[in-house]
Formats: sequence, C-alpha cells, structure tokens
Amino acid sequence: MKDRDDANVVELTVRRPRRFRYPGNGYREAMSEKLRLTIAYEEPDDAGWIVARVIEVPGALSQGRTRKEARENVIDALRLMLSPDDDDASVAAGRIERLDLILSG
Repeated sequence: MKDRDDANVVELTVRRPRRFRYPGNGYREAMSEKLRLTIAYEEPDDAGWIVARVIEVPGALSQGRTRKEARENVIDALRLMLSPDDDDASVAAGRIERLDLILSG
C-alpha cells in the first residue's frame, strides 16, 4: 500500500533527444528522466467537491466528488495542459521538438 506522500505524487517520465551517430543514417537521439510532481488536495467544500492541483504546474487543477476522482481529473487536466496547441505558429510551421511524456502513479 502506498503511503500518504506517495498517493500525492505523479511521476512524469520525459524522453528527450540525445544524439547517437548511425553510419549512413545520420544521428538518432534518445534520453529519459523522471520528474516527480505533487498533487495538493483541498478540504471538501460545502457542496462536497474536492479540489486537486499539481503544485509544480500553475493552472493544472480540477475537482471531484472523491479524492480518487479529483486525482484522475487533475491528471487529465495536466495531460491537456501539456498537449501541443495546433494553432501555435511554431507547431504549424514544424519548428518543434517532440518529447514523449509518460504519466504514472
């Protein structure tokens, strides 16, 4: 069973480029590291809603009727916030670098 501190943590694995030379094929890149993000929960309000937020990512917040639901919803909010905006000029022009983010926890 997870202790209370682990229940408030979301691990985000970030895979970033690292250059490797492949004969005839140019460079190939790969790298991986983990970030630990913390979810903070507020006490239920008068209507029973629990607000959850990711402390390290301002604006990543949501709510739920239970702590579990609030946690699931704030992780969905985090995914949405970290998704590329297709209307961004850099994305549209292809001037981007992709990072694979894997949420666990």
